[in-house]
Amino acid sequence: MTTQMFGAPVRRREDPRLVTGNGRFLDDLGHDALEAAFVRSPHAHARIVDVDVADAIDVEGVAGIYVHEDLTGPMAEPLPLLIPHPSLTHGRTAHALARDEVNHVGEAVVMVVARNRYVAEDACQRIRVTYEQLPVVVGIETARAGEHLVHEDVPGNIAAHLTQEVGDVEAALVAAPHTLTLDLAIERSASMPLEGKGVYARWDDERGELRMYSSTQTSTGVRAAVAARLGLPLAKVECIAPDVGGGFGVKIMHPWPEEALVAWTARLLGQPVKWTEDRREHFVSSAHERGQLHEVTVGFDDEGRVLGLDVRFWHDNGAYTPYGIIVPIITSTQLLGPYKPGAYRVEFWSLYTNTVIVTPYRGAGRPQGVFAMERVMDAIAEQLGLDRAEVRSRNFIQPSEMPYDHGLLFQDGRPLKYDSGDFPASLHKLKKLVGWDDFSEYRAAAEAEGRTVGLGIGCYVEGTGVGPYEGGHVQVETSGRVNVSTGLTSQGQGHETVFAQIVAQELGVRIEDVHVTTGDTRRMPYAVGTFASRAAVMSGNAIALAARNVRAKALRIAADALEVSVDDLDIADGTVSVRGAPGTAMSLGTVSVLSNPLRYAFDEAAQAATQFAGTFDPDKPPVADDDEPGLEGKDFYSPTQATFANGMHAAIVETDPVTAEIRILRYCVVHDCGPMINPMIVEGQVHGGVAQGVGGALYERMDYDSSGQLLNASFMDFLMPYASEVPEIETDHLETPSPLNPLGIKGAGEAGCIPVSAVIASAIEDAEGFPITRMPISPNDLWELRRRHAAGELPSLRRARAAHSTDAEPTDAAATNDPTTDPSTQEPSE
Repeated sequence: MTTQMFGAPVRRREDPRLVTGNGRFLDDLGHDALEAAFVRSPHAHARIVDVDVADAIDVEGVAGIYVHEDLTGPMAEPLPLLIPHPSLTHGRTAHALARDEVNHVGEAVVMVVARNRYVAEDACQRIRVTYEQLPVVVGIETARAGEHLVHEDVPGNIAAHLTQEVGDVEAALVAAPHTLTLDLAIERSASMPLEGKGVYARWDDERGELRMYSSTQTSTGVRAAVAARLGLPLAKVECIAPDVGGGFGVKIMHPWPEEALVAWTARLLGQPVKWTEDRREHFVSSAHERGQLHEVTVGFDDEGRVLGLDVRFWHDNGAYTPYGIIVPIITSTQLLGPYKPGAYRVEFWSLYTNTVIVTPYRGAGRPQGVFAMERVMDAIAEQLGLDRAEVRSRNFIQPSEMPYDHGLLFQDGRPLKYDSGDFPASLHKLKKLVGWDDFSEYRAAAEAEGRTVGLGIGCYVEGTGVGPYEGGHVQVETSGRVNVSTGLTSQGQGHETVFAQIVAQELGVRIEDVHVTTGDTRRMPYAVGTFASRAAVMSGNAIALAARNVRAKALRIAADALEVSVDDLDIADGTVSVRGAPGTAMSLGTVSVLSNPLRYAFDEAAQAATQFAGTFDPDKPPVADDDEPGLEGKDFYSPTQATFANGMHAAIVETDPVTAEIRILRYCVVHDCGPMINPMIVEGQVHGGVAQGVGGALYERMDYDSSGQLLNASFMDFLMPYASEVPEIETDHLETPSPLNPLGIKGAGEAGCIPVSAVIASAIEDAEGFPITRMPISPNDLWELRRRHAAGELPSLRRARAAHSTDAEPTDAAATNDPTTDPSTQEPSE
């Protein structure tokens, strides 16, 4: 009988250490290290004419100043293009330090290493870089026009172009009783983790070994990339992820230029070197995401069933493509969500602009795709006068059709095949949770009070648990302590708790005895990383398999020692016992001693094991030829395809008739990630994701001007939701297991943020009575849309309930909360 831990709401074991200030983040390390700072380009596009470091060389405390010409060998080459793709015909990556040309504000040109960051920054201020400015390309429309080029050898600024088609879309659209076309946009945003990037490196010249600490989502990737850049054997490089203060995708790169440069200078100078990113640097030199324009044409019948869907979109990949085109490929394939169009064609262009690069940000292309698809569903319902939930229901893939193959291909060429899910059941739960069928009464009551409210909905499917593999190692010490290690990293997801729960259940030990290490290449050199909602599926299953191996070995050893059959044994609370004979038992610590027959008794467990010494066959070696000493096991999990989690969100919003402020009154989530290992942690992931989604829907945008300057590169100007802007989140769950992995689980990390922009747009549209086609939306944006609607530039929707005017006095005090205020004279609040 194993200890039942699966599905238990175990409190996070990490939290006491972290909330009491006992975490060890990157900047808590290396107090004896030299520190680095960078001279970064103030221009979005320019040639480097000259770099004059004369005034900085003699600054006291400066240990080294480096430009691209100082780099040699692989360090001087462009950084790797990590994920090539046949459609990425013009992939381009940056150099660690800019060579000849800069392509976005914030690109590193000079590196200064000094005794501390203050001295390094002072030296940077003395360095003079002369630039010849070049034409700047900002925004998808400008890039698409191709009048100016980001890279002179990339025609039309097109990095990649890809088309996929299933069925005859053109014929389906021609034959459809109804068609409509939508032009949609999602603006650029960024993840903004609490802790920026950072790296600390120590070189051991005597051993020729490098040890790195990096605030990363992929320590094994950083290790391999830096080893290649420095020309070191992989065995001579270690990389450790300490506590990491958030990642969300921005720390998925390997290596960032700074990681390679800090390691390089540590070896060059023979001293430890550290760099921690400040917030301004994070804004202008780390990754952004989201920016896409969509043109969607859909054909449908009188019942609202989609017969043909034609999607074209343009993706802003920034100045370089180090992470390939993962984001637009995910958009193109997972846009379909829980629906089955009769025919589907998608075509996208990934474009260069003179802005910061794109890497996946929580949701990774799915928020854009879901926004497009859910806007289509609402538009179909509007045109036919049907209930929006009913239109979705009529297009759902049914549970009996699982697994469902869409006929599309992912980045790695594998098919887009859903493994499990029950979309009608999820919709039923969501409608009940939010009170969908009773909303008209709620709206009428609100209108009687002079309030304008709307109800929105959004559905999505999320590919999770992507390969290629992860590994797990489980070791039982003679004390009964269980050590667990896996290579992927942790940034707050609760891995220490969840992985301990898995081992406690699989091995039959107390969770208090399980100790988890992640992101340390010394413990697990083979790993991929933490992203794409993959940790529980990949490492969770690998750890479960490793624990099962340890359990099987423990039972075999105990059976020999106790002279019983393996089938007669149980393990519970760290003790192996014989069924029906309560007094016949031994601890796993004792089993660990028996698995490693040393000559000496170091502890009580070893002494206790001596009573079983006579049970071994004297004619056989203490350790068999096909066995290994120690009670430990390792295993890897490598799936044939991704698992697919799914969910549905609904929200009720109120829009202020005077200020155009948007307030979320209720937010409801139904989520299906299969069996939940720890419901509390799943809830936390959903809540955090929704908070990030609210930011992306209402507040967060990267505001570039035409010269490529980021105008809101600080928390004074880049708006994020506070606790006061994030509503209470009501949740319910469905647990349809995946048939693809031993634990039957699916991922949950990105679920909360994926549909939020679509849901909020749907709710605002329902409240205001005119189309919402662009996100995020601010009060100023809504104010302008109201003005255009009043001027007849935007159509009215048949389900319209609001009637705002920017030209006339409000009809009564209740409509404005201020009988003396003329809305036409009021500026909206940001």
